[in-house]
Amino acid sequence: MNTMLQIHNNLTNQKAPFQPIDANNVRIYVCGMTVYDMCHVGHARVLVVFDVVYRYLCHIFGKEHVTYVRNITDVDDKIINRANENKESIDDLTGRYIDEMHHDIAALGVLPPNQEPRATRHMQEIIQMIQSLLDKGYAYQADNGDVYYDVSRFESYGKLSGKQLDDLRAGARIAVDEAKDDPLDFVLWKAAKPEEPSWDAPWGPGRPGWHIECSAMSTGCLGNHFDIHGGGLDLQFPHHENEIAQSEAATGEAFVNVWMHNGFVRVDEEKMSKSLGNFFTIREVTAKYDPEVLRYFILTSHYRSPLNYSDVHLENAKGALTTLYTALRGIEVSDEGIPDSDAYAQRFHTAMQDDFSTPEALAVLFEVAREVNKQRDSDPDKARYLATLLRSLAGMLGLLERNPDEYLRGGASGDLQDADIEALIEKRTTARQNKDWAESDRIRDELQAQGVILEDGAGGTTWRRE
Repeated sequence: MNTMLQIHNNLTNQKAPFQPIDANNVRIYVCGMTVYDMCHVGHARVLVVFDVVYRYLCHIFGKEHVTYVRNITDVDDKIINRANENKESIDDLTGRYIDEMHHDIAALGVLPPNQEPRATRHMQEIIQMIQSLLDKGYAYQADNGDVYYDVSRFESYGKLSGKQLDDLRAGARIAVDEAKDDPLDFVLWKAAKPEEPSWDAPWGPGRPGWHIECSAMSTGCLGNHFDIHGGGLDLQFPHHENEIAQSEAATGEAFVNVWMHNGFVRVDEEKMSKSLGNFFTIREVTAKYDPEVLRYFILTSHYRSPLNYSDVHLENAKGALTTLYTALRGIEVSDEGIPDSDAYAQRFHTAMQDDFSTPEALAVLFEVAREVNKQRDSDPDKARYLATLLRSLAGMLGLLERNPDEYLRGGASGDLQDADIEALIEKRTTARQNKDWAESDRIRDELQAQGVILEDGAGGTTWRRE
């Protein structure tokens, strides 16, 4: 490849060539789900975006040289409140939603990370990091037993978000139940309360704050200083800002080189969120659309841009994906890799190496698909090469990995089974041979009314579901 991977780094607010600390071990950490409810489309975007980043890093550096960690938050206020509402244990609640999350992740074609740490299983690392912050004077225990991080001690606080302490203080207030010295100080450890889960610590039993969980898990899995930290834009402040402050204070080292944030999912120009009640779960969307359609839709916008959710956009994604799978249909695709020197491959990589520009990469896939269709009958060998290329490039985006017929026949279509459809097509073929065009049209219309589209070609009639 002629170009180098460029990534927009939110720490510097500019795009720069990506140089891993150690080329033999590219390390990336992404903030995962807080498991108290079903995953929504906003979560789907984080999962798909960083799955593509992971896939592409594996392409460049080799799968064995990339370590991808995505955590699970399995203890926090929302989880405790939901478990209390449901009158069930926290373990039962989080176990159930972790299973549901894994179901959605698999449906979206998201590869499992190399490690998936859970906060409750890394309590020792969390306690050690808090102790280090107390020992170094970056944290203090308040009168109510809570342990807080003292933001005034960390000189570069705000370097990720660009926020100034004085500006932040101007609008900040200390809640009634908090005992911290400064409204901006954030909790590292919450003293045990009745009926809440707690762990023993040198300063008293309790549970960790959210921010310290990610610092302890990321450095525990990847070391004090690693390459990329990702997550949704909503986490940039205060979560990621606080991660930097506590991690660098505890270790005395730089924390992360490159910070990546995906944009919000928007519905009617408002951010999709549970608090606004305008969110759609992955399960709701995939009941109506194939999960690959949702994945494709997410990749139609650059990861840093807002993603505007609507049924119209999903329908467009469905049509586009159908076009790509149709181009592959009926062609024997080789398992052999396509050299990166191929002209189409070069253009695809140029797009991906420009801060993972998936919309431009998808445009290349359509050019290849058009060429496949052009060469299909006149030059089958060329068509086979191009179809292999299409499959290979799309695979880096986690697309077109299924059998084309399986995808094209996989949608909803009334009560008709595949065998019923095949029988009707056979009946229609006989009618056409007998020049009974009225019967042929009747069968075609009957199938169409049930969401089955027929396509007549030189090799006979194929079908797909709408």
